[in-house]
Amino acid sequence: MTAPLAGVRVLELGNYMAAPYCAMLLGDLGAEVIKIENPSGGDLTRQTGPFVQGESAGFMALNRNKQSVTLNLKHPQGKDLFLALVRTADVLVENFRPGTMDDLGLGYDTLSVVNPRLIYSAATGFGQTGPYSQRAALDLIVQGMSGLMSITGEPGRPPVKIGVPIADLTAALFGAYAILAALRARDQMGEGQSIDVSLFESAIALEVWETSGYFASGEVPEPLGSAHRVTAPYQALRTADGAITVGATSPPNWLAFCTRLGLLHLMDDPRFAEVPDRRANYQELARLIEEVTTTRPSEHWYRLLEQAGVPCGVLNRVDQAVEDEQVRARGFVVQLPHSKVGSIQSTGSPVRLSKTPVRLERAGPLLGEHTRAVLADLGLDASRLDVLEREGAIGRSPATPAER
Repeated sequence: MTAPLAGVRVLELGNYMAAPYCAMLLGDLGAEVIKIENPSGGDLTRQTGPFVQGESAGFMALNRNKQSVTLNLKHPQGKDLFLALVRTADVLVENFRPGTMDDLGLGYDTLSVVNPRLIYSAATGFGQTGPYSQRAALDLIVQGMSGLMSITGEPGRPPVKIGVPIADLTAALFGAYAILAALRARDQMGEGQSIDVSLFESAIALEVWETSGYFASGEVPEPLGSAHRVTAPYQALRTADGAITVGATSPPNWLAFCTRLGLLHLMDDPRFAEVPDRRANYQELARLIEEVTTTRPSEHWYRLLEQAGVPCGVLNRVDQAVEDEQVRARGFVVQLPHSKVGSIQSTGSPVRLSKTPVRLERAGPLLGEHTRAVLADLGLDASRLDVLEREGAIGRSPATPAER
């Protein structure tokens, strides 16, 4: 079966997270992704541990299904080769600071002349315009400025960031979403377009519930730990050996919850009579519930509440999550082949299409692993590639174990 994006060629110029994750998503859907890297080290994620036989585990997972081509974009011939690839491409994804590609003479205005059908997606910290456009931005900075950190953590405690680079990842998801829309638009009007995605706006977009509440009431949201803004009990609760998460919010679930925990007297307590009452007194409610839940382990309460139909889960560590029977039953942890280390274990794709499934073919490539093969497709023979290597226009291709 043909993959959804089979025949779509993507050029990626990215470091770390936003552009690489976006291009990875497109690659999962069958796009041919060519990662253009600087010969002097490539994507900086390659230098980030932990390492497996000298290769970054994070890089190999984040850059699956890609080919690596090393080009020196400051070298005239390296730039010419890049333009030749642009002529063959459908999409370009990058996450440099605004103006970087223009400084190289490779901005959208230039590339859209070279290839009018090109879709050019740029992920930046604050967007291509506005007073912050030239600011350096990392996920942490954006989490703070967007308000995400102000609503994360426990009340009265120091601010904490969300445990994953949520602004980077969300910008990548919005970027992939926009690219798919632009491909559809190109089918209709015959030309590409530029896409401007910012980490800052992507992070704020996730606060749709909190911002709508603020606009409606003027009340500024505060951190609630794991609790919900409008209902209770809906939070993590301590047990004898960890914690469970519970959402007993509907009347039937609240009844079943109190029944199973031996807390039926709470239903007659005016502090907890209705959902607004329980939410207003959620901290006292949690204290009373934890007097019971801390007497037995998480597994006991999880099974008990599950049998009662109350939404409940065990609060897993990462190692426990990837070994969960549901995760394993659906094959979400996969082995990705790699030309140097043999294979790596990785999470797969949460997208499951019934007729055109995603592909998970290989782990992230060695630096410049596919330079010669990709450029050979442009008509360059081995002797010409040797010259380009010596002149510094392209990087030296690594020897794979089979070639050593």
